[in-house]
Amino acid sequence: MAYTLGSAPDGKTRSIGPQHCVTRVELSVTASSLLDRDVASKSDPFCVLFQEVDGNWVELGRTETAVNNLNPVFGVKFQVDYHFEEIQKLRFAMFDEDKCASQLYEHDFLGEFICTLGVIVSNKKLHRPLILANGKPAGKGSITITAQELSDNRIITLTLSGRKLDKKDFFGKSDPYLEFHKQGEDGKWMLVHRTEVIKNTLDPVWKPFTVPLISLCNGDVDRNIKVLCYDYDNDGGHDFIGEFQTTVNKMSEALNSVEVEFDCINPKKQKKKKNYKNSGVIIVKSCKIAHDYTFLDYILGGCQLMFTVGIDFTASNGNPREPSSLHYINPLGSNEYLSAILAVGQIIQDYDTDKMFPALGFGAQLPPDWKVSHEFAINFNPTNPFCYGVEGIAQAYSACLPHIRFYGPTNFAPIINHVARFAAQALQQEKAAQYFTLLIITDGVISDMDETRHAIVQASKLPMSIIIIGVGNADFAAMEFLDGDASVLRSNTGEEAVRDIVQFVPFRDFRNAPKETLAKSVLAELPQQVTQYFKQRNLPPSNSAPE
Repeated sequence: MAYTLGSAPDGKTRSIGPQHCVTRVELSVTASSLLDRDVASKSDPFCVLFQEVDGNWVELGRTETAVNNLNPVFGVKFQVDYHFEEIQKLRFAMFDEDKCASQLYEHDFLGEFICTLGVIVSNKKLHRPLILANGKPAGKGSITITAQELSDNRIITLTLSGRKLDKKDFFGKSDPYLEFHKQGEDGKWMLVHRTEVIKNTLDPVWKPFTVPLISLCNGDVDRNIKVLCYDYDNDGGHDFIGEFQTTVNKMSEALNSVEVEFDCINPKKQKKKKNYKNSGVIIVKSCKIAHDYTFLDYILGGCQLMFTVGIDFTASNGNPREPSSLHYINPLGSNEYLSAILAVGQIIQDYDTDKMFPALGFGAQLPPDWKVSHEFAINFNPTNPFCYGVEGIAQAYSACLPHIRFYGPTNFAPIINHVARFAAQALQQEKAAQYFTLLIITDGVISDMDETRHAIVQASKLPMSIIIIGVGNADFAAMEFLDGDASVLRSNTGEEAVRDIVQFVPFRDFRNAPKETLAKSVLAELPQQVTQYFKQRNLPPSNSAPE
């Protein structure tokens, strides 16, 4: 993705630089009640951070050594690239420094803590006991890890106009546009934004535009910005009208109907004419700085991702006792349903502190009366359909298979509406505290397409996203239709979804790929959907004041 920096003078959109780089997270570490390994004094602890890469622990960095201190507060921070759609396993290991030791294993081990980066950012501040290599507690030793996103998420919105600009066209007035440049560390000027062209006027009013503050001035409100004014020509030989330099601080004085004016100066004209005043005036009518909150801002603000699984138990899946069935539980392995549950669930579960997830089934006949249900708890406890963690979902799934009869039809709407009821309750809180993700795993064609389209359109108004994973080799054209990437989804009454909340992925595309690849593809759009929803409702992270 790229910044869209307004229209160029030729009317085409220009893209300059990447819009979203990888988010970096800063991790601060403190420890308390560490084991004392020194005889004459206390331990001299330092912390080493490792990340698991291809099954091996790779060192990312070390803190300084806190001399003679069992309760260290380390000044050196760890910086880690954060990827929501990946499981990033981290290991914090404490050692007592031995001045004579050159290898890490020669220092005395004080305990360690292993978790994912997702767990840390979802808790924001994590306090846990340290564990020794034998799995026993490291005395009363504990570690506290605090996460902070390293990004300037401020955006600036500017509204500008011009007055009495120089006339440059022989048969008309001028066709003015503005260019904003920032000064780099090398002193060179770099284009940041170009406005649209306003035709045939000496008193233009440009449309408001928004750019990241870090793009306009590297986040430094006192950094010089050069604004150039040109008269657009079709042949590309745009005529220079004038320029001025300013800062975000100066432009920020344009508040509450107070405008800030800058003389637009043409240096050549200024040298030639003794009584030269300017080549017109550029007016900053409005300058507003706001926060463009990121997905991580909402997670660090306490937002919980509420995860629900919906599993297709229709007859088209085949008899689960037969190896040809998509639900066949191979004693030596898994099946596509279990693989999908584990791949997605292992990531999402880090963002829900109690890790209690509803697991629902549809399209099966249930004992004792063998009526078809399109919304049943796979643990057969309708008042408490929750499973603990993704492993709990997998266990409940395997346990329920012998006790139900696969039937049909394949109805999605009941389960979508089930989760939507809870999302609607969260909506009433008017806080960015909960966002609901429904994972539907299915083998085939939807039977209630009209009802499903209506349910999705209504759910698009709620803090909710739907992930559909298609297993088997069926025709999934209907699923592609629900995934509104190509066009806006409409209900059968013509109502449009207010946003795209469905992500469809066919499992067959990932059969021979690592499970991490499936998770990346499935979860790629979720952070954007979360932030888009809360921004549309003007809801800041729960720990932030409204703009």
